[in-house]
Amino acid sequence: MTRLPIDEVIPELKICLQRAGKAILLAEPGAGKTTRTPLELLEEPWLQGQGIVMLEPRRLAARSAAGYMARQLGEPVGETVGYRIRTDTKVSSRTRITVVTEGILTRMLQHDPALMGTGLIIFDEFHERNLHGDLGLALALQSRELLRDDLRLLIMSATLNAEPLIRLLGGAEVIRSEGRTYPVETRYAEGPSGQAPLEQSVARAVRSALERHEGSLLVFLPGAREIRRVERALAPSVPSGVLLAPLYGALPAEQQQRAIAPPPPGKRKVVLATSIAESSLTIEGVTVVIDSGLRRTALFSPRTGMSRVQ
Repeated sequence: MTRLPIDEVIPELKICLQRAGKAILLAEPGAGKTTRTPLELLEEPWLQGQGIVMLEPRRLAARSAAGYMARQLGEPVGETVGYRIRTDTKVSSRTRITVVTEGILTRMLQHDPALMGTGLIIFDEFHERNLHGDLGLALALQSRELLRDDLRLLIMSATLNAEPLIRLLGGAEVIRSEGRTYPVETRYAEGPSGQAPLEQSVARAVRSALERHEGSLLVFLPGAREIRRVERALAPSVPSGVLLAPLYGALPAEQQQRAIAPPPPGKRKVVLATSIAESSLTIEGVTVVIDSGLRRTALFSPRTGMSRVQ
């Protein structure tokens, strides 16, 4: 396997989990925490005969992480490494690392509070806070306190204020991995002129970047509607060797995989994505990122007692 920055702290992490049974791992993007850490912990003595459940906040990230780890082992998904998400499951009796989404973990802990057969729960990208993730951690802590003092917990994040979690976990040790850094140049494009629609401004920026830079592009847009509009605006004018690849949560898994897979030889990609691509995904070949500066998100309104998308 290619050596990654996370490898430098894996020995310390193993000692911490062996001794205390809980830890917080802070690792910068690209360090390898999501796909290297479970594999490195799999053969620990305290995990023999048991499995790892790793929580991923997003379905696409869960499938992608499981697929990458399985390829590292030279196996298909569903053997040593599998996943369980709301609309799809690939596990078997041989699976020891199961990547799940938040609702799945909650149901697992409600169905079997002791979570027998599981020796470690990993909460990945924990800074993406939501109700299911917090409930899953609360149920896991309850299981560890009342039923399974041998159940180990690992919380991982790239951008997280660890102090509240240290108190919640009763003094868990924090392990840090620095990751890799690369030179980044930031350029600010002019805003939309007059009443020009967003898709025209983004399409203009994409065409300019394709002319001035090599490699593939990752473009962040607020939602599927804007992605479809930008795709239509670009389709007539992109060079023949450039592939347009939408990426958002409602797409079929095959189309999502097409967006994150490396482009064919001699081709470039323009990945038009929502915030789904912000974390836990590596899209190979990207040299330019274009951010529209807008994001669609659900906000709770105390006045109505309901959430609405803005």
